[in-house]
Order: sequence, then C-alpha cells, then structure tokens
Amino acid sequence: MCRTIAELDAAVADCFACPRLVAWREFAAREKRAAFRNQTYWGRAVPGFGPADAQMLIVGLAPAAHGGNRTGRMFTGDRSGDVLFAALHAVGLANQPTATSIDDGLRLSGVRVTAPVHCAPPGNKPTPDERDRCRHWLDTELSLLTPTLRSVVVLGAFGWQALLPVLADAGWLVPRPRPRFGHGAHVELAPVDVDRAPLHLFGCYHVSQQNTFTGRLTPAMLEAVLSDAAAAAGIGGHSAPLPRR
Repeated sequence: MCRTIAELDAAVADCFACPRLVAWREFAAREKRAAFRNQTYWGRAVPGFGPADAQMLIVGLAPAAHGGNRTGRMFTGDRSGDVLFAALHAVGLANQPTATSIDDGLRLSGVRVTAPVHCAPPGNKPTPDERDRCRHWLDTELSLLTPTLRSVVVLGAFGWQALLPVLADAGWLVPRPRPRFGHGAHVELAPVDVDRAPLHLFGCYHVSQQNTFTGRLTPAMLEAVLSDAAAAAGIGGHSAPLPRR
C-alpha cells in the first residue's frame, strides 16, 4: 500500500498490468513521431502531477502516445496540454503557460492532474477492462488526497464515469441516479463522515483537439470552469498568475 503521493507516483511508473497498453506504449516509444525522433521516450505508465496536498484535482482520460508517453508527465508535450496549462496559468494555478518537458520548471499551485488510465492507449481509447484494472491507482490517489481535496474537474465523459464509483468508495455520497456529465455540470457531494468537508465536482469538455479546434471548448469556457473549481476549493489568489522560477 502506498503511504504517500511520492510512493504512489513511483509505483504507477512501474506498472505492467495491461499487456495491450504496455505493448502500445513501448511501440510508440520505439516508432517515434518524426518530429521527436532524436528524443528518448518515457514509454512507461505516467503518474499524476502536482502537489501532494492539492485542494483541487483535474481528471483527464489517459496519456497521449507522443505527449505524456514521451515526456513522462501528464498533458506535457501535446496540444491538449498546451490548452490546459495555458488556462491554468491564466487563472493563476500554474507558474507558466507551457508544458514541454518534465524538467521545464512548471509548477502547479493547489492543483494535481491525473487520469483513470495511466498508459497511452491505441486510438486514445482504453477498454473498460483496462480502466477497471487501473482503477486501484485512482482509489489510492483519492485516499491520499482526501484530507485536503475540495474540488474535482473532470475532463470528458470517460473520466466522469470512471470517477463516480471511485468517489463513492472514497466516502462521498454520489446521488442516484448518478449525475450526468456535461460541460459546466456542478455537483456538491456530501461526505459520509460528517467531520469531512463536502466535495465539489465539475464537468468540462476534454481539452482534445477535436473539441478545441472546432470551438466546442474555448479557452474562456475552460478558464471559467477552472476558476469556479478553484473558488470552491478555497484556493486563494487564483486571479493572478504565479511567478516563474
């Protein structure tokens, strides 16, 4: 059992539980995209990123084959990450608007980024079995973050459906029928333990190119959800960007 976020991140990176995903992430790391042919790919499961005492969690889908699977950090080195981190910087939750490599100096304030599936899947589509096999990592992450966590932003319906049962098992009361995903959805989940704070759950369209290139998700729409989630989490000063290193 992982006792800290650091132990969790190290354990995730050594996961080989899903044969199809392991084969694909390693294939992508060998057969590199031409633009990155001189780079050494991470080619492993990608852990979450952000402080161990985060008040706010962002849940995506899975790493991209030539993004997180290349750089070793969630949403780093791909166009989805370009949109996400620019928005986090705009609302004061990141110290810079870009994420290009694991050593680029990016820092998040009060926010952690994770996913229900930690390996890059073929076609960006993990199977239900792969999602379920990866679930214990999300269970552990929620357990470790529970003392400080106050809000969650879920990017897309896949993450929303994957997260709801995890939240229920982690001790929050998920309504029946389960809340439906939608951009701008907001549900306040009461805790089972009366001594624990409620959790604010927000839905947001995924920052995929399919959504951002078509205008289905604009920077203003994303920033509005992030700002609302930051306010619900009690993260102060999210209207002013953090200083760079």
